[in-house]
Amino acid sequence: MPPADYASGLQHFFAEGIPTGRVAVVEAIAVISACHDYHHSLDEASLPQGESNKMAARESRPMIEAVGLSKYYGDFAAVENVTFSIHDGEVVAFLGPNGAGKSTTMKLLTGYLAPSAGTARIAGYDMSSQRLEGSRRLGYLPENGPLYLDMPPIALLRFFAEARGIPPSERTARIREVVELCSLEGVLGKPIGKLSRGYRQRVGMAQVLLHQPDVLIMDEPTAGLDPNQIHEVRETIRRLMDQNKTILLSTHILQEVEAMATRVLFINEGRLVFDGSVEAVTRGGRPLDQWFREMTTAAEEAVAT
Repeated sequence: MPPADYASGLQHFFAEGIPTGRVAVVEAIAVISACHDYHHSLDEASLPQGESNKMAARESRPMIEAVGLSKYYGDFAAVENVTFSIHDGEVVAFLGPNGAGKSTTMKLLTGYLAPSAGTARIAGYDMSSQRLEGSRRLGYLPENGPLYLDMPPIALLRFFAEARGIPPSERTARIREVVELCSLEGVLGKPIGKLSRGYRQRVGMAQVLLHQPDVLIMDEPTAGLDPNQIHEVRETIRRLMDQNKTILLSTHILQEVEAMATRVLFINEGRLVFDGSVEAVTRGGRPLDQWFREMTTAAEEAVAT
């Protein structure tokens, strides 16, 4: 419908003032909604392709949500009133100094820890009351994730495929896919305990990808790795980005932020102190490590006062 028809319809409904009566109000809302959708489609169509994609990402459904998340241990607030949402297909870096609350927040989001207050949702599921449903959509790789060191990767993947409830007819194909994605072909028969730290991290990543989760939460996936191993893990994450996964990634390696993320969350002293784009952080050529120090100092001064 052209805009003139919408304007005519609005004039009809509002000619005598605000519409009353259920039918009139419903019809007026329908006209307003149609007019909004029409102009919204025009605005989006006029945008360059990249900007249109960014708008779509912003308006897509939240896949990771923290609403007033808090975790207290006695009088100590490990995490306090943390609120953010991450939408479908976003890759977000979660930054902060050691002890800031990153790992605790991730454990709250995944349902590993129960919050003292607030709500964590994965793909719309409340991780306190709907943890099983949320876990089916989630892949969680904690720092130093537990592995059965006496098992070879192929046996571990078969075990977790069965534990995850993947149908027997699909298991071989799924294992083959994650082995290829994580480049594990050369070590499938070796005990995990004899693998390098980089390979162990890739085995852990393959395990969390088996059930094809939409959401990935990874806590320091490159911690303790050498430059070659970091590159290999980073390439695996890039391949996951190509699959439009929603990723929350904590890291102390700031080059990874610019290489992979489009958005940054910064937490300090258990409180979220920054939520913005990587572009905003690096605007004017400011180095990320300088910004990191500035954010840490500012947050500490704010807490002290």
